Amino acid sequence: MDKLNAMSAFVHVVEQRSFTKAAQILNLPRSTLTDAIKQLEAQLNTRLLFRTTRQVNLTDEGQLYYQRCKFILAYIDESDHDFLHAKPQGSLKVEVHGIFAAHFIIPKLHEFLSEYPQIQVQLTESDRYVDIIKEGIDCVIRIGHLNNSELVVRPLGHIQQVTLASPAYLKKYGTPNTLSDLKQHIMVGFYSSARQKALPLEFIINQQVEPYDLSTLIQVNGAHTYSAAAEQGFGLIQVPRYGHVKQIENGRLCPVLNQYAVPSLPVSLLYPSKTRVSPRQRVFIEWIVQLFKDHPLDQHE
Repeated sequence: MDKLNAMSAFVHVVEQRSFTKAAQILNLPRSTLTDAIKQLEAQLNTRLLFRTTRQVNLTDEGQLYYQRCKFILAYIDESDHDFLHAKPQGSLKVEVHGIFAAHFIIPKLHEFLSEYPQIQVQLTESDRYVDIIKEGIDCVIRIGHLNNSELVVRPLGHIQQVTLASPAYLKKYGTPNTLSDLKQHIMVGFYSSARQKALPLEFIINQQVEPYDLSTLIQVNGAHTYSAAAEQGFGLIQVPRYGHVKQIENGRLCPVLNQYAVPSLPVSLLYPSKTRVSPRQRVFIEWIVQLFKDHPLDQHE
């Protein structure tokens, strides 16, 4: 098997986490794939995979080689089409929060796909922190402050937050009128895997962010669950206003402490490398950055 086919076989084995499944997809004997990976490891003088009877996992070197193989194979594939004046094509995997995608991206996505009909966009959503290199994600849109990262970061704007509580909660605990009143209140704990604790409520006082770490009855780690818990009276929450307009309008959630500003949340687009961006990644990145220039986040409800 030549080098490019061996690289393709390696990518399939990684993505299927199985030699058998990859062999079925490629319609090749399993032994052919095994020999191809062994040859790659011999040529590179490094181990790419950990093999067990049930699963195949990448070594650290294998993760790096996997990303480079994906880029090289995609670049070759798209270069062939470039010579025929074809537009970028292929599958584009984007990690983005579901409510954010539904509110800001999905309504405009027809415009991108009409310009690039050969690109298949796969939007995946999760409240967990994802390793975009390890999981083969082309780019990710993250809400909130970022940890130190080697990824390329493109700021998209800021979204406004609001402090909310349900009518049932306010009837039971009273409506807080000042920040000192928070001593008698509880919050729904939003558990941060990055910080390993529930995030406090935050308010801007004298141009400084002041945390208020209230007691909790429950803690959650998902945005939908966070809002649902507040609607059921489990405590105060702070959330992006755009995703809760209907709950506010129909009275399921009530704004409180409006006189105190809540820090806005930065929104960022991240991707692995400026030097290894595929054509389909590049056009999507350019489109999403322009989208939020034309429709600034802080002008949305």
